[in-house]
Amino acid sequence: MADPTNASIVEHFRTLEDPRIERTKKHLLLDILVIAVCTLLTGGEGFQDMELFGKSKRAWLQTFLALPHGIPSHDTFGRVFARLNPKRFQECFLAWTQAVAQLTKGALVSLDGKTVRASFDRATASSPLHMLSAWCSEQGGLVLGQIKTEEKSNEITAIPDLLQLLAIKGCIVTIDAMGCQTAIAEQIRHQGGDYLLALKSNHKKAYTAVKQYFHQHIEHQLDWRTAENFFDAFDDSHGRTVRRRVWTMTELAALPALAKWPDLRTVIVVETIRAAHPGAPITSDYRVYIASFIRAATVFVAMIRQHWDIENKLHWSLDVTFNEDRCRIRKDYAPENIVAVRHIALNLLRHEHSHQLSLRQKRLLCGLDEHYLLTVLSRAT
Repeated sequence: MADPTNASIVEHFRTLEDPRIERTKKHLLLDILVIAVCTLLTGGEGFQDMELFGKSKRAWLQTFLALPHGIPSHDTFGRVFARLNPKRFQECFLAWTQAVAQLTKGALVSLDGKTVRASFDRATASSPLHMLSAWCSEQGGLVLGQIKTEEKSNEITAIPDLLQLLAIKGCIVTIDAMGCQTAIAEQIRHQGGDYLLALKSNHKKAYTAVKQYFHQHIEHQLDWRTAENFFDAFDDSHGRTVRRRVWTMTELAALPALAKWPDLRTVIVVETIRAAHPGAPITSDYRVYIASFIRAATVFVAMIRQHWDIENKLHWSLDVTFNEDRCRIRKDYAPENIVAVRHIALNLLRHEHSHQLSLRQKRLLCGLDEHYLLTVLSRAT
């Protein structure tokens, strides 16, 4: 069993079973995995890029890889990733990420899904791949794990499976409205974590009760607006003026509709007032959140905004920097396994801090400078 304190990919992926029959194992599985990671680190995308990278950097790769029969062909890369057991690949990935970053108490873990749009296959009528990921924004950002779902509507059934794989004791798990389920909240508490969940009209009775009570008894009570219970600030950092007002409620006896939520301690209401530009119509909307812990309103607004790092720093990065939405890898298990390889590459780039560069620039520098590529890769080897 791999040492959980050892952050080496070689160590944690050593137990991954090779799907090839013995007589076809000309190339070592770990060599194939390392070349694949290096290809994605340097700006490559698919199996042909992996072969091209390997042949171009063969002399450099031979300084730390065995390569008993040279560089694998793109067909070999394709066959291996199509047949690798994605469940076992995921287990190795999780073991490695837990060794790379031990989550501290209070760390925010966000769950959200993303569709790889070009992975659908008309020939077989296969739906595009939808992956549910867990993301932690600490230390520059880290993908903690991922799991395949059949489609977005099945995230509810996939969330418990992904949570079961994660070490969330002492962490705060944030999920959007689709994951706001009492069973999921119960599982988070059972695993030693806290929850911060978006409550919307899919729980109509509870949502309506909170909105009515808030508007009638809280919103206009000036004596409620203490430093602990109320936050009010303007933000014009994205070219538009946004005012956020946040109220926290911890006395919940007047809200029996919320009694079924395990260990519920706080209800948070966020009002967002926007003007797209000077003179534009002003719009306002209210959002409701429930939490199993108590914090000041200023802390909750930061956590709620931090949840969307999974969109801005993970999903956006995968689409824009790694071109994921245009990836047409679609055979067997290959799409799912390549998503995991992208996540490995993204984790390595985000945890390299010797150069203050964007992800795109880090990938470019990896392609230009073998020493820097080895610096990034050293976190894995």
